[in-house]
Amino acid sequence: MLTALFAILLTYLLASFPTGLVLAWVWADMDVRTAGSGNTGATNVGRLAGRRLGGITLAGDAAKGFLPVLLAPLVFDDPTYVGAVALAAFAGHCWSVFLGFRGGKGVATAAGALLGIAPGPALVAVVTWLLVVKLTRRASIAALVSAALLPILCMLLVPEAAWVAVSLALGVAWRHRANVSRLREGVELTTADR
Repeated sequence: MLTALFAILLTYLLASFPTGLVLAWVWADMDVRTAGSGNTGATNVGRLAGRRLGGITLAGDAAKGFLPVLLAPLVFDDPTYVGAVALAAFAGHCWSVFLGFRGGKGVATAAGALLGIAPGPALVAVVTWLLVVKLTRRASIAALVSAALLPILCMLLVPEAAWVAVSLALGVAWRHRANVSRLREGVELTTADR
């Protein structure tokens, strides 16, 4: 039990590292929290500091979910703990201890975690995200569509991962509350807006 608590806490702390914020500070000399959407995630970093830094942020944020889930089975036999580690990574990214319990929207971290737990459904969701972004130029719509699709795919293809997918989808939807309001008002930023 202590090992599980330590692994979950360690995952939370590591995932709390604000990848996009640090990259933008170091290489673009900017605080991404003060412009665009004010978010520290890949979309806002890419919008403000360039696609290269946005891509690196995306990879770093996805790794926050993928690596702990990949390593967890080396420590735990029970797959429930692997799911708990995935949720801890998501929580760390979204409510970072280093940012006063604020953070990103969790989309890349959730995708990384699910790539480790249910790769097939996660890859379909990633492709869906890419297509919806291409069609709408709004990462928020893509995130919500992919988050809604993922639990269904997991229930059909990887039922043991469905509870993790549902939890992460609800978390992603919760983190996008303000985006939904802006979409209703017609003022949601596109991926190209600054």
